[in-house]
Amino acid sequence: MSKLYVGSEVGQLRRVLLNRPERALTHLTPSNCQELLFDDVLAVEEAGKEHDIFSLTLQSQGVEVLLLHDLLAETLAISEAKQWLLANQISDFRYGPTFAAELRHYLHTMDNDHLATVLTGGLAYSELSIQSASILPKMHGALDFVIEPLPNHLFTRDTSCWIYGGVSLNPMMKAARKRETNHLRAIYRWHPTFANQPFSNYLGNHNAHYDNTNIEGGDVLVIGRGTVLVGLSERTTAQGVENLAQGLFNSGQATQVIALKLPKTRSCMHLDTVMTQLDIDTFSIYPEVINTKVETWVLKPTATGGIQATQARSYVDTIQDALDLQSLKIITTGGNSYEAEREQWNDANNVLTVKPGVVIGYERNIYTNEKYDDAGIKVLTIPGNELGRGRGGARCMSCPIERDPI
Repeated sequence: MSKLYVGSEVGQLRRVLLNRPERALTHLTPSNCQELLFDDVLAVEEAGKEHDIFSLTLQSQGVEVLLLHDLLAETLAISEAKQWLLANQISDFRYGPTFAAELRHYLHTMDNDHLATVLTGGLAYSELSIQSASILPKMHGALDFVIEPLPNHLFTRDTSCWIYGGVSLNPMMKAARKRETNHLRAIYRWHPTFANQPFSNYLGNHNAHYDNTNIEGGDVLVIGRGTVLVGLSERTTAQGVENLAQGLFNSGQATQVIALKLPKTRSCMHLDTVMTQLDIDTFSIYPEVINTKVETWVLKPTATGGIQATQARSYVDTIQDALDLQSLKIITTGGNSYEAEREQWNDANNVLTVKPGVVIGYERNIYTNEKYDDAGIKVLTIPGNELGRGRGGARCMSCPIERDPI
């Protein structure tokens, strides 16, 4: 079995990809944070400290932590990778041929560590020392971004997701996140950790125009035993689910995909904000969204290589059958209706399982954490007063690279 393998949501987590929040968060302001998909500006140093605690908590559980910045800088040290990434991130179509050539040349002069910081953290026109012949810089103010920051890179779960013996390099829904995926394309193609390992690319490995095919990793739960659970959310389309399913079936990595239709709202932007798996037979849900009324579909391959989608009776029965269980244990968000809504908003359901029955979650969600504890689920708590402002919990902030099956 390749080490690049994620066989479940709850088996022992072995390796995970994180991104420590740094330069990108310093570029968040009250006037631009909404456009960059944040509800507020964060205290950058405090967010970094909270993230360090998250990373140390993972390491205390025997999990190897890889950092996106380090992987990207090491990838940029490979000449072919740097050429490809700059050609795609600083394209003629994005900047115009004159300014793109000048900007690529300028970025080539940076050391790889600083270049990784700029590509993920952004660059203002005032920081450029280019006398350009292009009209583009003349049309912008000093504080406008030449390269927009990518603060949502904090949520490594979404940009790529490892599913059994392969990876989905995800076409992101929102413009503020689309550039993230090319960083992962370069890392998985050229970085030594990945370059010589066998794995499938379910949606391909090209900077293509995916049109209506959008999928984000927060909507993808690898529940095990050949089944993948996916949310049809505000960020993941039916076309995205079917293209992912086709890649999974063609490569023989999955036998079925279960799709749940979610409301198209920010409060449940991804499936994992309202539902996660805590143990083989135990799920956390927010019952205002995940209940007996949630529309459930099962996608399976046909004999001719296509996909057949069939509506199922209920998500509970469908998951029980997929995992060969007699029953499911369902833990709902804690507190009264007001407290439950607040805790769901603060990612009480968005916990990261590190091994069966052991999860990492924000300490602020006291009512839900008490319910987990009462059900025999051990919660390793981390602070999230700043990190939580980005609307993402421990699961959102982690991309498992290697995890045991169930």
